[in-house]
Amino acid sequence: NSEYPPRNHPPEYLFSKTKGRILDEYVLLYVANGSGFYSSHFHEKVEVKAGSMLFFSPGAWHSYAPNDSVGWDEYWIVFNGQTVNNRVENNLINPQKEIYDVGISLQVVQLFNMAIAMAREQNAGYQKILSGIADLLLGIACCCDKKSDTQLSKVTQQMNKAKILMYENFHMAVSPKDVAAKLCVSYSWFRYNFKQSTGLSPHQYIQGLRMHRSKELLKTTNLTCREISYKVGYDSPEHFASVFKKNVGVSPTKYRERYESKR
Repeated sequence: NSEYPPRNHPPEYLFSKTKGRILDEYVLLYVANGSGFYSSHFHEKVEVKAGSMLFFSPGAWHSYAPNDSVGWDEYWIVFNGQTVNNRVENNLINPQKEIYDVGISLQVVQLFNMAIAMAREQNAGYQKILSGIADLLLGIACCCDKKSDTQLSKVTQQMNKAKILMYENFHMAVSPKDVAAKLCVSYSWFRYNFKQSTGLSPHQYIQGLRMHRSKELLKTTNLTCREISYKVGYDSPEHFASVFKKNVGVSPTKYRERYESKR
């Protein structure tokens, strides 16, 4: 029931749900969670579910929004250029096919987050990387749509949702029980099926995400170990140092020194 589009939406892409909009660029919008609808020049009001990728072409009127009662988590990227134009002109992409059933995919969420990081940092050559990410997302949409998410079991879909929830929230001290609650399943059912699916317990999976991120921060930033511990979801630097040494074999400080000695 919150305002949509949100107030922090980029001004050049603001639109009204009722009036819609027309852009001079292509849009890929992925719904990672929740549900909603879209309307366009080619289609009446169509339902959108989690795992859907919307694709809109330049010059085509469109509008979309989450259902007020449940909302949605969305990722989007806007792009243009001769490469995608050629694919449309050669019928490799159908501009009238505006919804792709990609499925609930951690890989897709990670690609969008990589694009967000590249856009924020704006390092040399970042636009080429963004172009590659947009191209890969479009390829995934076209490929995954051929094997619909409806073919996956409900258990697999729930586990895919769980992975995304953990990936997006591990830095906020999220617990496996929190994830089970968000999925509306019992913790025992969730823990058993997650371990059957991944070979890891939910706790081990979250810890793996935290270790991976903490190693990245130790190697690429000057943040203190205390700051890193809070950034990756630990409630105390001592707990972080203990878990890190148990998993990596050395303390966070030693790990950073070892990495710096190789540069």
